[in-house]
Amino acid sequence: MSFPFRGLPPLRHAGPPPASADVVVLGGGVIGVMTAWHLAERGVRVVLCEKGRIAAEQSGRNWGWVRQQGRDPAELPIMVESLRIWKSLAQEMGEGLGFRQTGVMYLARTQAEMQDFENWLVHARAHGLDTAMVTAAGVQGQIKGQGGWIGGQLTPSDGRAEPWVAVPLLAQGAVARGAVIVEGCAVRALDLAGGRVAGVVTEAGRIACSQVVVAGGAWSRLFLGAQGVRIPQLSMRASVALTAPMPEVYAGNAGDRVIGFRRRADGRYVLAMRSRSDIFPGRDAIASLRAFLPTLRQDWRSTGFRPLAPRHFPDAWTTLRRWSSDGKSPFERMRILDPAPNMADIAAAQDAFARAFPALGRPRIATAWAGMIDTMPDILPVIDRAPIEGLTIATGLSGHGFGIGPGMGRVVADLVTGGTVGHDLHRFRLSRFGDGSVIVPSPGL
Repeated sequence: MSFPFRGLPPLRHAGPPPASADVVVLGGGVIGVMTAWHLAERGVRVVLCEKGRIAAEQSGRNWGWVRQQGRDPAELPIMVESLRIWKSLAQEMGEGLGFRQTGVMYLARTQAEMQDFENWLVHARAHGLDTAMVTAAGVQGQIKGQGGWIGGQLTPSDGRAEPWVAVPLLAQGAVARGAVIVEGCAVRALDLAGGRVAGVVTEAGRIACSQVVVAGGAWSRLFLGAQGVRIPQLSMRASVALTAPMPEVYAGNAGDRVIGFRRRADGRYVLAMRSRSDIFPGRDAIASLRAFLPTLRQDWRSTGFRPLAPRHFPDAWTTLRRWSSDGKSPFERMRILDPAPNMADIAAAQDAFARAFPALGRPRIATAWAGMIDTMPDILPVIDRAPIEGLTIATGLSGHGFGIGPGMGRVVADLVTGGTVGHDLHRFRLSRFGDGSVIVPSPGL
């Protein structure tokens, strides 16, 4: 299946929303969908409101990797749990989910890169992963290329799935468990009473509730800012291509410092420049620049600064930062955030692939797309209760959200209901950006 989100697809979950619920989730990406799934399993009355379509933004636009390898140590235990959930989901939903455990291999061209892989092994061993170092001969035995790789790191248990197929299927699973999903239904504002959540105001009317989860991806900062909650979040464009069918060079997911690729079941490759993204400067980007400087300094070559954010983007100069709950909100002016891909990055990925695999030559691109990644200064999410009683934030997954989504949804569901979270969320606390903590980029690979 090619990337489907061009224009506004037909509604799958038409609503209307109910007048009341226990919890309202904002955002139909993988985190919001799996939060609703786990809440519904607990018997909680949950409504998920999505302004556009399920998985139409970054949750449907990513590479489709389900990886433990290279995770930040704070994310890793949740990702290990998430992989277990992915396997159970595949047993329940069958082949249609597209989940396969075909492994993830990181490839190195320098001894410094190999040392980075060695350093991360301590985390893999602490969690019982099957991660192992791979020699140059081992790489050549598995990958049919000439990339000049001197070795690598492999986690055979890691996997993949097709994002724009898997997340809508997971949404159907959430509905089967009792969740209500309403697409084309933007939440305009929180309804507060005595300083705590009493409901939300949507374009289709008010929903009374005592708990709200903001899992709005690139739109989270805009929504939270209008409610008086500040987070230093930026939206960065990442471009991806889908090639025409080609012979297999590796059955799993692989990447080096330049490119990442994954061969699909139909013989096409998902191909992208690794760690390449673009910033469209707006008021929020400029306001957050100081917080992001350590990350930008660490890998400044990987970030491109583009012209001002296009009209109606979350950080566009003309996008309203305040609006009336009885009028049209910015979330209704742009139902699906669909940035044009950076075709120079796509061309660079084609060239890099051709250099690594000269027998295949320069791949022909069938289609290309881009998504806006919601990222934080330390490349770690905010998973925390907000200063407003009854409000929980689950955003800033920084391009790591698809694979970890099932486990993170379980964590958020227990955070909302007061259940046993089971993981240390200290690194994900909102207060780290205002309590004097030194913010440093994640050491994940």
